[in-house]
Amino acid sequence: MTSYQTIVTNLVNQKLYITLNRPEKRNAFNSLLVEELTDIFSEANSLPNCKLIILQAEGKVFSAGADLAYLQQLQNNSFDENFEDSSKLKNLFKIIYEHSKIVIAKIQGHAIAGGCGLATVCDFSFAVDEAQFGYTEVKIGFIPAIVSIFLLRKIGEGKAKELLFSGKLISAKEAQNFGLINYVEKTESLNNTVENFADELINSTSNESLKLTKTMIAKIQELSLDEALEYAAEMNAKARATKDCKLGIEAFLKKTPIQWSSI
Repeated sequence: MTSYQTIVTNLVNQKLYITLNRPEKRNAFNSLLVEELTDIFSEANSLPNCKLIILQAEGKVFSAGADLAYLQQLQNNSFDENFEDSSKLKNLFKIIYEHSKIVIAKIQGHAIAGGCGLATVCDFSFAVDEAQFGYTEVKIGFIPAIVSIFLLRKIGEGKAKELLFSGKLISAKEAQNFGLINYVEKTESLNNTVENFADELINSTSNESLKLTKTMIAKIQELSLDEALEYAAEMNAKARATKDCKLGIEAFLKKTPIQWSSI
């Protein structure tokens, strides 16, 4: 894999670890971080021996959003420059949301603004109980534009409005109650809990089934009822033809264990 400046990557036991590595900047976003995250997530779609991704961070903060130098630079940009820059963040969030692998966020500290956006687009999020979450853009005259698309899908309009309009910070437990994250853990148990959860997915589920199900969930939300049902029927038929389905049915009938492949 490529060597990066703002992130660290490591592939172990079918798990690709992507680590935000700007702890001195509280893992804040700049153009390079967005670019490097986009590159590695794109590469991971076809990475051999990779079944899922764990997104994590160094330091005490998961991510504090955009860094100050980055925000200052944006003030001098033209509309076209800002649109191009915004499109890069859009592409990153879309790649993670539609990724062929399951993406797990391991959140060891606060996730604010863009950092909270990263948690929003992951499939599962585990956070320490002292972590805080929030979309604080409206408090600096900005808007949570791109993340709002994904947040509305995840938690619904009423709850999304409460978070996006207020810009307030909420606790990990509140974030779980909102449906923003899945699990809250003690700091000392976070690593083991995420590892055990990831290993269970790897060992007990079909990679092809996970990929098709994830694609289907993202797609059907933009379709009418009839279109969604037709699409679901097509996906059902497609899944039956996969080697994983044939392997799984054969193993079920013979009552034998299955060794699922990573790709």
